[in-house]
Amino acid sequence: MDNIRLAQLWRYPVKSLRGEALPVARLTPDGVDGDRVVHVAGPRGPLTGRTRHGLLTIPAITGPDGTPLVDGHHWDSVDARELVQLHAGPDARLVADATPERFDVLNLLVATDGAVKLFGHDIRRLRPNLVLSGVPVELEPDLPGQALAIGDALIGVHSRRQRCIVTSIDPDSGEQNLDVFRRIRDVFGGQLALNCWVIRPGLIHIDDPVRIVPAPSEPTRIGGWTVGAPYSHHTR
Repeated sequence: MDNIRLAQLWRYPVKSLRGEALPVARLTPDGVDGDRVVHVAGPRGPLTGRTRHGLLTIPAITGPDGTPLVDGHHWDSVDARELVQLHAGPDARLVADATPERFDVLNLLVATDGAVKLFGHDIRRLRPNLVLSGVPVELEPDLPGQALAIGDALIGVHSRRQRCIVTSIDPDSGEQNLDVFRRIRDVFGGQLALNCWVIRPGLIHIDDPVRIVPAPSEPTRIGGWTVGAPYSHHTR
């Protein structure tokens, strides 16, 4: 395949809040620079869009100085906390987190245009970091075990993503449509998009060509605290 390109780039400065589209991104050993560096915590652990659907509707971007902003407010401000509490409850708070366990599976999620077209819904429901164009839907299942060379970076493809109920939530209204989740189950066997990790850091740009190459390594860890890894922030 010599016509695959990088079509979209997304970063989610605050886990479970809306993402921001980017023209360029730096991939680090920990994924997109600035991705999911803050999350919402409650008294007994993390709070996410799986159970607090309204969180998915809150805008979050990275400010000029690299600080996550929640609807324009500094992430650790009173205004940001109160906005999050409207959707996640009075005990919710925002917590900085640089641990690899903040990612659900691996530190990148890659979607492909052929599969997204067959999905037939807003791509934001999938919350990808990268979206590739020029990938036929039948090719996606063959990508695990390969690597993607994009710009200066090399990205390993580990597996297809088992999707959760978050895909059923409208990212604008917060309303749930379980038919979206059922479609992923019925058409894709519950798996849509690709769990990936950064093998070689580098700068990537929209419209960069993408080459499929052999993967030279395996990820060193898989799975975050949303799927059972230890979580300590609730004790702080």
